[in-house]
Amino acid sequence: MTTLCIANNRTEEMVGDLTGMAPLEQLYAGCGAQRMLWWAEDGDVLVLPWGPDPEYLAYVTGLTGVRADSLTFVVPPPGAQGDQVLTTDRLADPVFRAELGRVLAGRTVEEVLAISPNGAVAELAAALGLAHAMPGQAFAAQGGNALVNSKAGFRAVAAGVGVPIPPGRVAGSPAEVEDAIEQLLAQGHSVMVKVEFQAGGFGNEVLARDERVDAAGAERVVPLTDREAVAGYVAERWTWLTGGRGQRVVVERYFADSAPLYAQFLIDDAAVVLSGCGEMVMRPVVIGEITPPVTPDAEVRAELVAQGARLCEALRVIGYRGTVSADAVLTPKGEIYFHETNGRLTGSSHLHDAYFGRLLREEHRGSRYILELAGLKVPSFAEAVAAIGEAGLAFDPETGTGVLYSCDFGPADGSVMYCTIAESPEGTRALETALLALFAG
Repeated sequence: MTTLCIANNRTEEMVGDLTGMAPLEQLYAGCGAQRMLWWAEDGDVLVLPWGPDPEYLAYVTGLTGVRADSLTFVVPPPGAQGDQVLTTDRLADPVFRAELGRVLAGRTVEEVLAISPNGAVAELAAALGLAHAMPGQAFAAQGGNALVNSKAGFRAVAAGVGVPIPPGRVAGSPAEVEDAIEQLLAQGHSVMVKVEFQAGGFGNEVLARDERVDAAGAERVVPLTDREAVAGYVAERWTWLTGGRGQRVVVERYFADSAPLYAQFLIDDAAVVLSGCGEMVMRPVVIGEITPPVTPDAEVRAELVAQGARLCEALRVIGYRGTVSADAVLTPKGEIYFHETNGRLTGSSHLHDAYFGRLLREEHRGSRYILELAGLKVPSFAEAVAAIGEAGLAFDPETGTGVLYSCDFGPADGSVMYCTIAESPEGTRALETALLALFAG
């Protein structure tokens, strides 16, 4: 049996108009796409933006136990935007499709697994005669993935099923947006405005009048002293707020000093199944997370899961299949408000599917914490791997603890994304301190 893995990290359903992505952003996205290797099994076929780095391939397969030489990689020709992201035109390229068809000939494809199960993937699956192997293909083929990832669509679904969301509304005109912002500011609240399609806190801005706030989950804080300032802000930022193509704008109350949480689920034909929960680290946008989350108590975590499952059940009924992260905040008063769903393999999925699901032994899975953070500068990926091995910090399956590297961002900025796995949150931080000391100075 073969899984066809498609690493389409960054699509319009995720971040809006891809032509607005700078070359460096696209390169980061391409590096992140290589994390698809964590899902690979013997004999699988992977479609990547570019071929995997041999050092990273050897590292990942060495941990997962997959035979690297059993994997087949297919890379489409560059598209209109180059070769960093698997854009729609690259997946539709006839030369690529012919090559992929030859590779898959004679194989039984059990599943088509994409980072973003969108219309482009649904059309590719159909063209290859694999529509039956893509869960939710009919829904995706009609643009359903955009509905699941729309921050505006989310509010309608959540409100409809009674899941708590921040006070606010979806607005479609400058006058509506101005009015929605002013209403919240006049009540003494700070405001978060959101571009309909974006990810990781990009596309969010915090607006404040009297309240002193720091941006968490947003790119910046904008002071607006009065209604005239609000009108000026909306006029100046209108193109950005609407994604440059007339998208809707989400305006909602911003809760300062809240803990950003998520509950991630797998939705199939029969049920909504919890994959895991986590707590995001913001500086000021997301740079990592710890899982399980450390701030909520057992009662709050149970509510997070119950309400997240309620959201996902609504998405299951309308036909979405695959991974969904239901994101929320826990306010200082102990209230939970959900603010978006992400229908894709997220930056957390590999932690639950690969690390808890594959690398950790069953006896360790209920008693380990994972801290993952980005931005560790290293001489090279190979030297980074050697350093933790020599220091005795590398992940050890016997103990279910240690350090591993989840992603190599070397081509973009010379950094790696790292995970520390320990029996407690304090243990993950102690491992992090030891890891950072290896590369200090």
